[in-house]
Amino acid sequence: MGEPADEAPLLFWAEGPAVSLPQPPPERGGWSLVPGAAGRGELPRQDAEADQIVAVFVVTFDPRSGNLVEWCLPQDIDLEGVEFKSMASGSHKIQSDFIYFRKGLCFGLACFANMPVESELERGARMKSVGILSPSYTLLYRYMHFLENQVRHQLEMPGHYSHLEAFYDDKKGVLLTGKGTPISQPPVHWLPSIHRYMYPEMKITHPAGCMSQFIKFFGEQILILWKFALLRKRILIFSPPPVGVVCYRVYCCCCLANVSLPGIGETVPESKPFFYVNVADIEMLETEVSYVACTTEKIFEEKQNLYDVYVDNQNVKTHHEHLQPLLKINSADKEKYRRLNDQRQMLMYSQEVDGDCSSCEEDLFILFFMEQNNRIFQTLMEVSASQDKTLTADHARGMGLDPQGDRSFLMDLLEVYGIDVMLVIDNPCCT
Repeated sequence: MGEPADEAPLLFWAEGPAVSLPQPPPERGGWSLVPGAAGRGELPRQDAEADQIVAVFVVTFDPRSGNLVEWCLPQDIDLEGVEFKSMASGSHKIQSDFIYFRKGLCFGLACFANMPVESELERGARMKSVGILSPSYTLLYRYMHFLENQVRHQLEMPGHYSHLEAFYDDKKGVLLTGKGTPISQPPVHWLPSIHRYMYPEMKITHPAGCMSQFIKFFGEQILILWKFALLRKRILIFSPPPVGVVCYRVYCCCCLANVSLPGIGETVPESKPFFYVNVADIEMLETEVSYVACTTEKIFEEKQNLYDVYVDNQNVKTHHEHLQPLLKINSADKEKYRRLNDQRQMLMYSQEVDGDCSSCEEDLFILFFMEQNNRIFQTLMEVSASQDKTLTADHARGMGLDPQGDRSFLMDLLEVYGIDVMLVIDNPCCT
């Protein structure tokens, strides 16, 4: 399938001077992991996914009424709450942003822009978001540039929707059940998942790449996030606007928990990227046992029943006493972080010296943690199948873990995944 520019030239239509919005880098093809790919250190290309846009909408900020859905197609679609998801709390302080979010069983991408105007009625500023909904978030990045252009168009020429109408007519998806009858709610695509051999690709508007920014921002603490992600904890990331880059941290966090071994994790909750959430999502979050999300609303910190792990910029914390040991960086964590950086340096060197552009940092990041996870679960399954089912300090070291520092993590891992082994490190302990 061609890129949107080839399919519908109107996607890149723009009028007037451009808003200072982030620009996506040149696109590369999507990827998926298949059995055996991790061992070869390569990521073969995935089959092209069909466009399936189920809604397009414009949200505006009205000085008297607040956030409103100004226009949408189809006209009868339920967009309750989208007016707040597509214009994050605190957005009035910034010029532009982009936001990924979940709405029911769909995912959305919206681009926000704030333009000064000489209007007392609008209190000197006009703010709008233009967004789309799809049953999967893996292809939303394709329309980032289009949405950026259209939000600028809506700011300069409010009420002109012809390009959005043409876009929806071209891209709208027909949602079918197994019997071929239309339904209002499509099946949700939770990716990446611990028991699927694939991960989605998302685009980052920063030229250095999504994973590079994630590693640079959290440093060694990505190993703490890795453990919480593998344990399927509820992870909530707080940050003031702009929220776009924080949505990518949600994605990166989910990527830490990939496993490509068949049969692993079939009984555990999937790693769900909810992306941006606000107070309107509280009732929904109360029912979730595992998710990764981000918010700009500080009030969430007080609602400890909604999360297990709270990330305030670079400060990772938990209110659960039994999870406190996982907040400490141990020697094995430091070694893993050193190896990850060594591999990144080697990749950058090969790209610079040899002109090798076939590999990228996103692939390296995904494979690094997948191979680490595979090694852990391969060892645990082998011990579980043995006669004495005893997991020793040597086993822990062989898995790349610290026998003492990761003892609590191992105990939680065995419980969450229902693996029947006896952990014998320090004091013998049955699990």
